[in-house]
Amino acid sequence: MNLDVIAVGKIRESYVREGCGLYVTRLAPLLPVRVVEVKASTIAEEGTALLKRCAQDSVIWALDRGGRELESEAVARRLRSIERSGSRRFALVIGGADGLDQAVIARADFVWSLSQLTLLHEMARLVVLEQLYRAVKINRGEPYHR
Repeated sequence: MNLDVIAVGKIRESYVREGCGLYVTRLAPLLPVRVVEVKASTIAEEGTALLKRCAQDSVIWALDRGGRELESEAVARRLRSIERSGSRRFALVIGGADGLDQAVIARADFVWSLSQLTLLHEMARLVVLEQLYRAVKINRGEPYHR
């Protein structure tokens, strides 16, 4: 299975960019990952751009604060379920500062909330990558998750 993290905008803060790079590097041998950044001027244009970048057969998770919060173990179980389903592509979609267009949420197979806190969308990308790495390590029975 391949992971596409599809996000609005570029990461401006160097420390967030470095953290994301670290987790992409750690994930790559375990779960091939591609980060795609899109740009648009309105939330509707962002939604269209995000969905265009999702492969047709992708299992799509949308990141939205109105979604369901999960513990790390639950993320691992859901990831394992996607892998076992035979899906070849998993896309995780992260909106911009104004959130996601409703068309993206409607298309999503699952809507995930990291927290009720308001986070920089750039920081959310870092947290998502770390949690996916943690989920892979949980599923492999490796000691990262302590």
